[in-house]
Amino acid sequence: MKIVKIDKKTWAAGIEKLTASYRLFGPVKEGDFHNFKELGSGEAPDLDCLNTRLSAKAIIYPQSENMFEYSLDESREDHHILKEVDTDYSPRAVIGIRPCDAKAFELVGLNFDTSEYKDPYWIKAREATTLIGLACSSPGSNCFCTTAGCGPFHEDGLDALVVDTGDHFLAKILTEKGEQLFAAAGWKQEAKAAGKQIEALKQEAEAKIASSVNTDNLSALDTTQLYNASFWEDVSFSCINCGTCTFVCPTCWCFDIQDETHGNSGVRMRNWDSCMYPLFTLHGTGHNPRGTKLHRVRQRFMHKLKYYVDKYDAGIQCVGCGRCVRSCPVNIDIRRVCELMNSFDSEKDTCAA
Repeated sequence: MKIVKIDKKTWAAGIEKLTASYRLFGPVKEGDFHNFKELGSGEAPDLDCLNTRLSAKAIIYPQSENMFEYSLDESREDHHILKEVDTDYSPRAVIGIRPCDAKAFELVGLNFDTSEYKDPYWIKAREATTLIGLACSSPGSNCFCTTAGCGPFHEDGLDALVVDTGDHFLAKILTEKGEQLFAAAGWKQEAKAAGKQIEALKQEAEAKIASSVNTDNLSALDTTQLYNASFWEDVSFSCINCGTCTFVCPTCWCFDIQDETHGNSGVRMRNWDSCMYPLFTLHGTGHNPRGTKLHRVRQRFMHKLKYYVDKYDAGIQCVGCGRCVRSCPVNIDIRRVCELMNSFDSEKDTCAA
């Protein structure tokens, strides 16, 4: 690992050089919000935003993705045959992704890239992507990353971590992909004695995080007893099953596969789906095992804070970005739910806190 110093006056020129080798993505302001988008020539990522409204997951895992195409025209020799759609897996780089979003890809990878099952679409896109993180020097009021297995200077999933020091950037190059990108940008000036400065800025940023979650008891809790806890009625009362929490969440991975046919031509596509939607678990018989909003709200939190914990033994399925807290129209707060679950007392069927 080495640390590179980047004069802010050379930042834009380096970004422009990268366009010759990479498709570039970064946070850009659109209306009142920032979102990740592909950058055009001469366009730079806006590194002044706290965080984007949506995470960067769509760059690797698109909200809607064509997988196959087919024809029903029987005059063609290839009629009724599924053909894989050509997908662009050329090198791409995300500039200015926050550490929490990068960490989320590591959590999601436990589902899409396992020893038994491998999702070729997700894996190819992830392998083609270089993630250049931007450390959070001033975390938001709803951020609780340090108690969710992450942090404002976290490095998991990143190829390099950029730290804003005022008049210049310091960048920790973490992987070979990071090395290749920095070479392509022409950022080469090493700052060998900058490690202590980065560590001091890291501790300063972590001290600013006032929000937290307690997760120490989750793995020991009995799943069935927690599933039947009485507090779920209260938690789900105000939910309108809009699905906003799942769409803004960087670790939600649920999808649906659909065929869309226009005339004699069609595509098979994968679209984001949500466990908050009544149709998500509707069976062909008409039976729905999660037929009420209580069932659906409980599923979301049990999956993130209990099932994931038990299955992967890799912490909770949350990186503490706070997006769902900020975006929920009825103020359901994952931090409160986590506390209810973590302090659940099965003998009293209440919370010990």
